[in-house]
Amino acid sequence: MTIEDPHPSDREMLLAADGELSSRRAASIRAHFAGCWACRTRMSELETTIRDFIELHRSGLDPLLPAAAGPRALLKAQLAELAAGDHGESPLRLFPLSFTRTVAVCLSTAVLLAAAAMLLTRSSRSLRESAAIPVANLTPGATRPATREDVCRSEPDPNVRLVPASVRQKVFESYGLSNARPDAYEVDYLITPELGGSGDIRNLWPQPYSHTVWNAHVKDDLEDRLHEMVCDGTLDLHTAQHDIASNWIAAYKKYFHADKPIAR
Repeated sequence: MTIEDPHPSDREMLLAADGELSSRRAASIRAHFAGCWACRTRMSELETTIRDFIELHRSGLDPLLPAAAGPRALLKAQLAELAAGDHGESPLRLFPLSFTRTVAVCLSTAVLLAAAAMLLTRSSRSLRESAAIPVANLTPGATRPATREDVCRSEPDPNVRLVPASVRQKVFESYGLSNARPDAYEVDYLITPELGGSGDIRNLWPQPYSHTVWNAHVKDDLEDRLHEMVCDGTLDLHTAQHDIASNWIAAYKKYFHADKPIAR
């Protein structure tokens, strides 16, 4: 990797996966992947999207699309009726009989492509969200004994958020990010200490500051919202802990009533 081109392009990633790059360039990209979580995530998105498209093509989208035979027959009948009508010479007579068939095929193809694009967009969005959630078997979440009164004290313990450097390093290593820039990630608590989360490594993960709209800053907003709700009595502590640990993006959508992050 050069300084001017720190990340491989999507095209290079796909060529590398197909073995169509030079061995030197392919090795350079593999080395880059070892220290770049964002690029590994993007590669996974590309491969999954291609796999979904192939499966979509094989299935023919039959479960999702109406049968084309009915609309095609109706269109042919309507065109034939117009052509045979007693309204003088119809412009439709200028076209051969294959015109009707061509129009029907084009309409069916357009519907097919629109449905495929919709499904691929939905799949890509889901992948982006899943990439912003910690790996469940590495970071399931962990809590310390704490009551609502404990987490709602006006003066929280200033040391509770400190993560020792040795633990931070272990977190990066567990996620395969040994060579990642520390300032690109926040070693974050899945269940925030303000909600009773512990400093156990099972409650820590490297959350990116960028590369995704569902980043560390967005999760901070959710943590503040849940803490407020617990302390004003509109949400019990156990539910807040469960929701943020299970899927913090789903929790954000639930408690902010929004499908995407709200502008800060």
